[in-house]
Amino acid sequence: MAATLVTGASGCVGSALVRKLIAAAHQVRVLLRPTSDLRNIEGLPVEVALGDLTDKNSLERALEGCNALYHAAADYRLWARHPQQLYQNNVAGTVNIMQAALKAGVERIVYTSSVATLGLHADGSPADENTPVTLNDMIGHYKRSKFLAEAEVKRMIAGQGLPAVIVNPSTPVGPRDIRPTPTGRMVLDAACGRTPAYVDTGLNLVHVDDVAQGHLLAFERGVAGERYILGGRNMTLKEILTEIARISGQKPPRVKLPHNLVLPIAYLSEAWAWLTNGPEPRATVDGVRLSKKYMFFSIEKARRELGYNPRPVEEALKDAVEWFRANGYC
Repeated sequence: MAATLVTGASGCVGSALVRKLIAAAHQVRVLLRPTSDLRNIEGLPVEVALGDLTDKNSLERALEGCNALYHAAADYRLWARHPQQLYQNNVAGTVNIMQAALKAGVERIVYTSSVATLGLHADGSPADENTPVTLNDMIGHYKRSKFLAEAEVKRMIAGQGLPAVIVNPSTPVGPRDIRPTPTGRMVLDAACGRTPAYVDTGLNLVHVDDVAQGHLLAFERGVAGERYILGGRNMTLKEILTEIARISGQKPPRVKLPHNLVLPIAYLSEAWAWLTNGPEPRATVDGVRLSKKYMFFSIEKARRELGYNPRPVEEALKDAVEWFRANGYC
């Protein structure tokens, strides 16, 4: 039986994907760095291939005997001390794994992009896979790196026959966000009562397990070269924080802060992280700039063409809060 390789398997989305593949009787192989945190896949019946997206030889070894690839690995940071790492991991790493897949004769690929690469409507109405966008619309190095990575995948599909379907998850929430990601920190801070105020913005939230199921649906039913938004419900940040407060027994935030007031705080937060060589700041300049737009999306194409049907977002937030609490984050 040919194997299925999953990159990013130790992360929140990747580990959910691995579980779905195992349940569907796939022989799963995971690409992990020697330094990867293994908590999310501990005890799962997977074959481990040690390697790195920057090491082409390790990718070729990992893909031996594989007929399927899910490339879910990504460097998801809204602030990085060395921004070139985002491009090395997200752009060059994606090109490396796709070239290795072509060389190995992999028959089917699902590439995990992001709604970060998509256009947005000025009026806040839901955008879709065809909303116009350019590189100049990308705010920050994370979005730029994901945009460029997706462009490379499209180029290889068109020019080299790369058998890849592209999926664009919105904002996944749920269990096993061990880092946590910027999204996970938002949920965690609200659940722990550390979010007294909010800004006027909006996100499309979805359960991470539904994103994982959407990957399998894209593999089975998606058209190579097409992309599919894997999202859930569009919610304002106030609505999100209010729901988290209800779940966690906290008081919902009542103070709305203007973006122009939060931006100097973000600059100071980043400066402090630089000076102290500390962790990623909680408030980032790119995060504030992104929050000036409503990041609302339509999932109708995935519903129609893939049979994608996500659960209520309240379940995603509840599962995320319960997981953070059960694992001592709060």
